[in-house]
Amino acid sequence: MANPVVHFEIRSADPDAARTFFGQVFDWKFSPGAIPGYTYVEHGVEGAIPGAIGPTQGGPPMVTFFVVVDDVAETLARAERLGGKTIQPAASVPGITFAAFADPQGQIVGIVKPG
Repeated sequence: MANPVVHFEIRSADPDAARTFFGQVFDWKFSPGAIPGYTYVEHGVEGAIPGAIGPTQGGPPMVTFFVVVDDVAETLARAERLGGKTIQPAASVPGITFAAFADPQGQIVGIVKPG
């Protein structure tokens, strides 16, 4: 299976300020998301990678992307074997299972399995 990037997120200690900044820089609009303070980016480009801006949820501010995988648990285990670290264990919400890991240099990558 190919592993495309399917989503990006900007996590901020001040999501409203991040929305103001990125909205002005890129002319983005925003629609409500799944959790308080989380909004989807409305960039107006058909077929472009969707994104969101939301709160940090206790971690540092970050920009990350999500990659589709066949097996979230196996991908987390593979990342750890290669020197990565699980940041968010696998969790499921209706329609997807997702998780996040840091690479050996600390960059955070999200992984997701639809279904």
